[in-house]
Amino acid sequence: MTSSLGRAESLPFLAACRRQPVPYTPIWIMRQAGRYLPEYRRVRSQAEFAALLRSPELAAEVTLQPLRRFPLDAAILFSDIMTPLTGMGVDLSFEPGPVVREPIRTDAAVDALGDLLPERDVPFVLESIRLVRAGLPRTVPLIGFAGGPFTLLCYLVCGRPSKEFGAARSFLYSSPQSAQRLLDRLADAMAAYLRAQAAAGAQALMLFESWAGLLAPHEFERFALRAVRRTVAALRDTAVPLIYYVNQGSALMRCVADLDVDVIGVDWRSPLGVVRQALGPGKAVQGNLDPAALFASPQDLREHAGRVLDQVAGAPGHVFNLGHGIWPETDPDAVARLIDYVHERSSRPAAIGANAT
Repeated sequence: MTSSLGRAESLPFLAACRRQPVPYTPIWIMRQAGRYLPEYRRVRSQAEFAALLRSPELAAEVTLQPLRRFPLDAAILFSDIMTPLTGMGVDLSFEPGPVVREPIRTDAAVDALGDLLPERDVPFVLESIRLVRAGLPRTVPLIGFAGGPFTLLCYLVCGRPSKEFGAARSFLYSSPQSAQRLLDRLADAMAAYLRAQAAAGAQALMLFESWAGLLAPHEFERFALRAVRRTVAALRDTAVPLIYYVNQGSALMRCVADLDVDVIGVDWRSPLGVVRQALGPGKAVQGNLDPAALFASPQDLREHAGRVLDQVAGAPGHVFNLGHGIWPETDPDAVARLIDYVHERSSRPAAIGANAT
């Protein structure tokens, strides 16, 4: 008899995360639940973004919408990386990007942050996960996620989105001890948050490091990567695949080669073949089609997607994805064509028996 764990590991997405044989390359899309779908826009027209995040029923509905439309190989929870910070006492609003009313730039402000207790502080996120799992096909696993500690620091120190996050980056240089204390607090909070998501039913966990690519390798290792290692070390007994994505991280791949995660997410700026050489054989990779490629003609889209697949050459441990989130203006029909092509082009009938339950 096959155990429930064995059945889970046989799902293509989870198997690819573990670098196991798969019948085809699995695919999901960052921000797949969102503004490019008319059904999402209908829900959004009835609720403010912050209210949508805090409603388990609406968040679950939005999470499930793309799975009803496309044969995706994983779902990702509809939420926002800033969500758990409100549970730590951060006065946060969305205008439309995240705005922190009182930026954190002193030790006193770091000390004023509360500890995150997910069941108390973000119960709506955990209930959303339970509702999604109840509504998902058993063949589609659910990904939970959190923001990388440095990315969260960027918003907390700067107070609002920025192209350069100069106040946050200069904070690392001017107040390195304070920066590390803040990163430690965030690393521990995100570990607790992700652990609670796994306990609620998330079958993989992902850390989005949207802004660490702004750092030079030395500062990345000293600050961002140090904090991520702290988070990951606290999650290793969850027994679910761990994914780390560094936007604009092409120059940082050798830095993360020994990070104790299963999958490294890759943006579109470096070929996957080059990235795999930097990472070595112990990591799966996720990515890395340019989101703009979804605006190409159907034939050209196939060629662009084919080049991504060719970079991996059928080796185990590839999850197809975009190199960053899908754009709101994207035609859903292009998404459907991409998913069908990736499945068709990468089909490996001989591997089906290896994953049969």
